Amino acid sequence: MYATPIFRAAGLDPNGVSIYIVSDNSLNAFVAGGQKLFINTGLLLKAETPEQVIGVVAHETGHISGGHLSRVHDQLRNASAISILSTIAGVAAGVAAGRSDVGTAAILGGQNVATRNFLAYSRTQESSADQAGVKYLTEAGISSRGMLEFMQTLEGQELLSTASQDPYLRSHPLTVERVDFLENYVSNSSLKDAKVSTDLYERHARMRAKLFAFTNHIQNTMRTYPESDTSIAARYARSIAYYRDSQLEPALEIIEGLIAEEPSNPYFEELKGQILLEFGRARDAIPPLQKSAELSNGAPLIRLLLAHAMIETGDEAYLAPAKENLIGVLSRERGNASAWRFRAIVENRLGNEGEASLSQAEYSLLTGDRQAASYHAVQADRKLEKGTATWVRAQDILQATNPDGVPGKDASN
Repeated sequence: MYATPIFRAAGLDPNGVSIYIVSDNSLNAFVAGGQKLFINTGLLLKAETPEQVIGVVAHETGHISGGHLSRVHDQLRNASAISILSTIAGVAAGVAAGRSDVGTAAILGGQNVATRNFLAYSRTQESSADQAGVKYLTEAGISSRGMLEFMQTLEGQELLSTASQDPYLRSHPLTVERVDFLENYVSNSSLKDAKVSTDLYERHARMRAKLFAFTNHIQNTMRTYPESDTSIAARYARSIAYYRDSQLEPALEIIEGLIAEEPSNPYFEELKGQILLEFGRARDAIPPLQKSAELSNGAPLIRLLLAHAMIETGDEAYLAPAKENLIGVLSRERGNASAWRFRAIVENRLGNEGEASLSQAEYSLLTGDRQAASYHAVQADRKLEKGTATWVRAQDILQATNPDGVPGKDASN
């Protein structure tokens, strides 16, 4: 909802650009590793309107289309999302696919993403990205006011010490000329007072409520979204707050009420399923998660949560559907490490030792453990039928982890 119109205006395939939400309170967004866009939760919480987020996306898209990442392309081109974050921030993980409603709540903890010395754009590149960004916004029929408002927010930080500034300002140098350009562009645009749909404003409010509740203590959430606030966004936040505070009954009561109001909302069903799963009621979590998967047209992270619930039941009858869901996830997100880990568990329980070893090798490769990836690939090589697609993939992993020769095998083979 935020990014697709911009990507299309820029001539990019929306399915070819990956968006990740980084659990970090600082205000930041950046592109890395080709067409990968990272947005901090701090930026999303700071953005009061959807146009402000869209403006940031438009600017970052300008960096992508302008080829401004060429100097780090060689270093990052083969990196997974997890390894990119490890390179930039030194964090173990911390990404989750972004959605208009933030999709799943499985956002991993992280540290401040220190990009100043890694991704720093010149003033010329920043101006170029601004110009490209407003062009994409105009072509998409969206006002550039959001981009201007975001830049004006950054203006107030320029006098702060470098250590106190948000990372976005440090890696995206702001100048008076850039702000003047945006002010002039907006004032002369026929779209200057245009707003996106009221539906997107409501989605934005819910997204911020969800992020706030998942990243703050219950006291902060209840202060920001008090009982007197009966909006859907506020109730959504309170349900999450109670759940995170281990108060099952009030959490379920609120989310059941929201489901009754919006029975076609996949994210309310998702939250209900997640609450039940994490309170040890895996079997009860399956129906709402199945409905959520159906309503979201098979959103990968929801299907992943559903597979997790099926595995947690310990019921062998759920192994086959769990595998089906995991295959569905991996068909759309082959780099989803958690899906490979769960698939290794399922394949092992089904007695498919070769597939289990290969899945574990994929998981280890994605999480940066090359030694473990090599070990499990060797096991897969021994157990899988030679010549099959899975056996060939095991050879690929062996080659990737041991370019000078496969351990335990004659180099001539």
